Amino acid sequence: MQANASADSAVAANVANAGDGISPDSHQTDQYLTFIMAGEEYGVDILCVQEIRGWESATPLPNAPAHIKGVINLRGTIVPIVDLRQCFGMEAIDYTPVTVVIVLKVKSESSEYRVMGIVVDAVSDVYSLGKKDMRPPPDLSNAVNTDFVKGLVNVEDKMVILLDIDELLTLEDVPNLANVAKQIQTSVG
Repeated sequence: MQANASADSAVAANVANAGDGISPDSHQTDQYLTFIMAGEEYGVDILCVQEIRGWESATPLPNAPAHIKGVINLRGTIVPIVDLRQCFGMEAIDYTPVTVVIVLKVKSESSEYRVMGIVVDAVSDVYSLGKKDMRPPPDLSNAVNTDFVKGLVNVEDKMVILLDIDELLTLEDVPNLANVAKQIQTSVG
């Protein structure tokens, strides 16, 4: 419970300060909630974020892939939980008090919404970013699917990978995306 309160209060403070982002033109900015996985920072559109919760065990589903941790009952809604670290082919780690589940509203290909949760190492910050701040993902030909990468931005001397969560979580089966971040970093850096 304490992790939930501290995570929620930190994000609430960051949302209040989100106007202090790197783009001065507030009329052309979007806000992104960023989170950490394996020392890298990723972001999702804050409008997709329904809530942030501390890790609590999920009810496992039989025959589910390793990155599907199970489901939780969120006020009467059954929410599938995806370990984004494992989905990206990163080493599995033990969950700690700072491990969080970001509950997202995901738009499917049929334009219907569903609620899903992603497990990440920790929540980082909220940034207001303009379209002019964003660079498109590099073309990695057919070797790697980067359709789920909305763009890349430099924030405070670090690269943040912005994810199109609708694209990522509506794939038929959330794929193993091993080495995608490393390949993107290498091609851009």
